[in-house]
Amino acid sequence: MTIGYAAGAYDLFHVGHLNILRQAKANCDHLIAGVVHDDVLEQTKGRRPVIPIEERAEIVSHISYVDEVHIETNPDKLHTWSQKPFDVFFKGDDWKGTEKGIALENRFAEVGVRVHYFPYTEHTSSTKLRKVVDLLEAEHDAIEALGRIMRLLDDEQQHGASIKRGLIAQEND
Repeated sequence: MTIGYAAGAYDLFHVGHLNILRQAKANCDHLIAGVVHDDVLEQTKGRRPVIPIEERAEIVSHISYVDEVHIETNPDKLHTWSQKPFDVFFKGDDWKGTEKGIALENRFAEVGVRVHYFPYTEHTSSTKLRKVVDLLEAEHDAIEALGRIMRLLDDEQQHGASIKRGLIAQEND
């Protein structure tokens, strides 16, 4: 039985994630999806995911191609392999031929694991989706700030009118 492992953040789950899991399952008998923990993502990518680990793991566990979910709490894939042994590691081909990809292949070769690459989904990525979310959050923050400024100006205008009415009332006394 060939055990495959497909690691990912699986944040803002999209068709690219589905493609990797579908293709991975077609190339192994038992597929483990490694869902990277929030803290590890913050450590390795400098940001926390939009969707928390519990929800991401739940989403991935309901994908029919996935036989098992493993929450990764360590960025070292060999550490993961020592906890959950597998025969083949699946990765998007955006890593193929890169320094990181070659290092990964060499480290896995030492323990008999092969790295199998799949085409990267160009049109959809979590990075692109994250940029949209960031833009929407920034716009929302700007609208909230503008609302606070408008309320302050309105309060100041009302306060100024009260002072003016008070001065007029004093003059008439």
